Parts: sequence; C-alpha cells; structure tokens
Amino acid sequence: MPPAAGASVMATSIVSIGLELDGHQTVSRALLAAAVVLWVGLAVLAADELVTARGLFMTQVCSPAALTVVADTAVLGSRLLLLRWTRLAEAALALATCLGLLLLPRVLRAWQQPAVGVSFLLPVAIQALAALAAATAVVTRSDGLAVAALIALAAGLVSYLFVLRSFDLGQLYAGQGDHWVAGGALAISALACARAAQATDTLAPLHGLAGALSDCSLALWAAAVLWLPALIVAELRSARTAYDIRRWSTVFPFGMYAVCSFATAQVASLSGLDAFARVWIWVAVAVWTAIALELLANTLAPLRRS
Repeated sequence: MPPAAGASVMATSIVSIGLELDGHQTVSRALLAAAVVLWVGLAVLAADELVTARGLFMTQVCSPAALTVVADTAVLGSRLLLLRWTRLAEAALALATCLGLLLLPRVLRAWQQPAVGVSFLLPVAIQALAALAAATAVVTRSDGLAVAALIALAAGLVSYLFVLRSFDLGQLYAGQGDHWVAGGALAISALACARAAQATDTLAPLHGLAGALSDCSLALWAAAVLWLPALIVAELRSARTAYDIRRWSTVFPFGMYAVCSFATAQVASLSGLDAFARVWIWVAVAVWTAIALELLANTLAPLRRS
C-alpha cells in the first residue's frame, strides 16, 4: 500500500466539506461515508503491513507521503465537526496530532532535495491540524486550542517556505498528480488562517488578532490562486492519461480551493469569493468523479482479463 493512498481520504473529505458549505447535504454525507470507509480500510491495511512487512513499512513512514495520514485524519475531523460531532472531532485532532509528532521527525531526518510535489504534504499536514484546532476552539471556546492553532499556522507557513525554496518547477510537467499540492498547500494555509481569525474573533483574549488574520487569509488565498494558471497550463501541455494513485493529490487542491474560498469570503466579507467557491466546488466534484472512475476501472481491469 503506497503512503500516497491516504490522499484519497483527504480529497473525499474536503470535497464533502465544500458540498456541505454549499448546502448539498445529501451528496456531502455520501462522500463523508466514503471517506470514513476509506480511512478505516487504509488503517487496517497499514496495521497489516506493519505486522507482515515491517521493514517496508518503516521505510515508507520516512517519506513525506506518509504525512497524508496526519492530514486526512485532521480533514476528516473537520468534516465531522460540521455535524457538531465535537467529541469525534476532538478525538481526530488528538490522533492526528500524535501521528504528526511520531512522523514529522522521521520525515525531516530523511528529507531529500530538490523538493517535489509530495514534499508539500509537510505544510499541508501542519495546516490541517491548525484548521481543525481553530475550528474546534470556536465550538468549545477554548483559548488553549486557539493558541495552538496559531502556533501550528505559523509553523505551517514556515514549512511551506522551506519546501518552496528547493521545489523543482519541472515537477509541474513531470509530476503524476502530486504537483498540484504546491497550490493546495497555500489554499489550506488560507483556510487555517480564516479559521484562526474566527477563533480569535470569538475569544476575548485574542480578539485583537482577528482583523490581521482575516487580511492574511485573503493574501494567502490570492497567492494560492496565482498557482492555478501554471498548474492548468502544465496539465494541458503534459498529458497524464494513465491512472496513478497520486492523482488523488490533484483532487485535494481542487476541493481545498473551494473550501478556503468559502472560509475567506466569510471572514473578509467578500461575496465574490463566495460566488467563486460555489462554482469551483462543482469543478472539484467533477475531478473527484473522474479520478474515482479511473480507480474503479483500474481495479476491475485484472478481473476482466481473467
């Protein structure tokens, strides 16, 4: 099981969140159910691999792709929080934090340069924790969680710059789907910043930070959108027709662009971003559907040949 398989949970969860924010609860909850099934299935496969192929497992957890388990647990927790399943969301935050503390030192010790698309999972994982911590702080009115979210937000921004400085731009053409995370990592940073703005706005000791965080969220949103022309042009010029598990890392940024636009529109009071999000979420749904159908076809192909 390649570590990049976890991106399927991230992608499905974030598209579910976007659909919920757009008011399409039935489809959103169907995708939530799919995300939960995927998360449980991957957890079982990981546990089996830990027992039956421990050497390979320990090698794989040193890859940035292993951080998908942190991000997908946190993003799934954010989706559960929208249902007001606060206890489950808190459990997801605790689990994702523990996984991050276990994996981050291993990933950083084995870090390789130049950075590729999957390397941006480092800031994605950190910002997923920040976003969930901030959203949970709003619901539970926890100053401690709000402060933790701010610390994670800052660490995520620093880690993004760390990865970006050695990113090989040739990956825009050579990448097999994970190159889209270069933009998605900024999009989730904008989301985390917007959630932090909401948390500080509702908590008296941190109220003065809300305005600055709202402005920062808008700036990060704009920076994320600047990636889109390059990513789309590279996609059109470099055909990638064969199915690859890393394609789920393409779906995730599409969904994240919609969700961060909803969040930034709310804190910055910009109706234009909300309109963009309501259109873009259906682009994300279309991309999710295309990759899901490719996965299904790829899974059934051996059965047809037999």
